[in-house]
Amino acid sequence: MQTRYFTITDYPKGVPERELFKLREEALAELAEGEVRVRNAWLSVDPYMRGRMSGEKTYIDPFELNAPLQGAAVGEVIESRDSRFAAGDKVRHMGGWRDIAQLPADQLEPLPSIDVPEQAYLGVLGMPGMTAWTGLNIIAEMKDGDNVLVSAASGAVGSLAVQLAKAKGGTVVGIAGSQEKLDWLEARGVKAVSYKGKNAEQLSAELHEACPDGFDVYYENVGGDCLVAALNNLRVGARIAVCGMISRYNDTEAVEGPANLAMILIRRARMQGFIVFEHWDNYARFLKEVGPLVANGEIEYVETVEEGLEQTPDAFLKLFTGANKGKMLVRL
Repeated sequence: MQTRYFTITDYPKGVPERELFKLREEALAELAEGEVRVRNAWLSVDPYMRGRMSGEKTYIDPFELNAPLQGAAVGEVIESRDSRFAAGDKVRHMGGWRDIAQLPADQLEPLPSIDVPEQAYLGVLGMPGMTAWTGLNIIAEMKDGDNVLVSAASGAVGSLAVQLAKAKGGTVVGIAGSQEKLDWLEARGVKAVSYKGKNAEQLSAELHEACPDGFDVYYENVGGDCLVAALNNLRVGARIAVCGMISRYNDTEAVEGPANLAMILIRRARMQGFIVFEHWDNYARFLKEVGPLVANGEIEYVETVEEGLEQTPDAFLKLFTGANKGKMLVRL
């Protein structure tokens, strides 16, 4: 059996060029004992993958040049030499960026039994959803009545974060770009502020107008001017959960930190970065709490879907232009 997969031929500087991604095909080896073969149905692309294209180890190993790229995927088992999986089983794994994945069974997990579309386990009930829940509840220790600010608030992580925060009863403000994204937030009771065409001072003033009392929690996805503006609007004892800083992922030179970092001292705030995989032992708790809310429609989620394996690099690159709303997925 053949597999088609994407690889990169060099480590990019700045925004990756589309030509860097190469679609290749090769024959799969005979299935060994303990291995499973999966036909992928859905692929996930996520901003953190840009860091794996740097050629340097961060909190995760870099991608290997000319080898299949990796990412979360959902698919159906078509052949198995492990007693835990049988043909027809639906599974989630990290053998994405390809159509057929052949992996050790230990690297697969059965899809949970919650009544949602299978691709939801790559988004709202997958790593992005778990990231939103972890940042708010484990890292920022969100409490009832907290005022919460979320950057990239219409993305895969941010769109769940604002809804979870709304359930706590405080003022929730989301930073986003396009009018469509702002309207989506407003329709769900979130005060929406656009970052488009504004410097940090202007953004700071609009955040203050949206929530004059300031924020108890800031969920950070972006960095840059969003972080500067957020620091200016903290309440005493605020907690900042740092999930990502997408505004800096394609920088080619060192960028100065926020000049107002002293606000962390002045507001006696706590700022903590986190990697969701280090908190995965809470996944069952997350599913128990959020899964039923998604299944019965109390939690809404949005997907942007690109069609076909060939579109995977394009879907990935669109993450850095704000072209997606909610979770970016590729359907095979």
